[in-house]
Amino acid sequence: MARIFSYDSKFSYIVFRIAYGCYLNALWIVCSLPIFTIGASTTALYYVTLKIAGDEEGDVMQQFFRAFKRNFKQATVVWLILLAVGILLGVDIYVLLHLRETTTGVLAVTFTIALAMVFAACIALAIVLMYVFPLIARVENTNWNMIKNSLLIGTHYLFCTILVFVIHVAMAIAIISVFTPLIVFGEGLCAVLSSYLLLPVMRAVSKTPEEIEQMKRIEKVGED
Repeated sequence: MARIFSYDSKFSYIVFRIAYGCYLNALWIVCSLPIFTIGASTTALYYVTLKIAGDEEGDVMQQFFRAFKRNFKQATVVWLILLAVGILLGVDIYVLLHLRETTTGVLAVTFTIALAMVFAACIALAIVLMYVFPLIARVENTNWNMIKNSLLIGTHYLFCTILVFVIHVAMAIAIISVFTPLIVFGEGLCAVLSSYLLLPVMRAVSKTPEEIEQMKRIEKVGED
């Protein structure tokens, strides 16, 4: 029994990860309150949770705010772009649903096809949202390349994408329909769990700024 509660036991490992999720969720909520900072907050969240998944965790708060500050500009711009796209798609769905219900024949079929295309765009947007902020936390690239690569990675690693989506949907259902106080874990725990799936993907497609700097130092030493 004592071994179960020891610091290096599997039980303690799981408990610490759940605690990290709760703590990070509080940081994420506070830093997301202005709404326009959700991108920077989510990027900082995944910067820390990817470290946790790789057993590289340090001072969680310090790492969170360092990543928040470092990626604030790019993450905010990307978030506002995606938010605008999401609002536009939402308006399109509302209008097309109304038009389809009030028309018949060829027009109704046309609106149905258009609606299907908009839903496909919504799926693409969801994939981008699942990958773009972890990617910003790991690599340096242009805004457009971040968005484009997020979609490409998400569709290539489709099984991982589905699992990450299921984690978030399951948490949303649990909070809304089962036990509302689970909101204390919310996005923080989702990010921790998702990061164990995303870390191998991120390692396969990117190098962290720290890894790039380390490679530069090694190359410099070799030249000397």
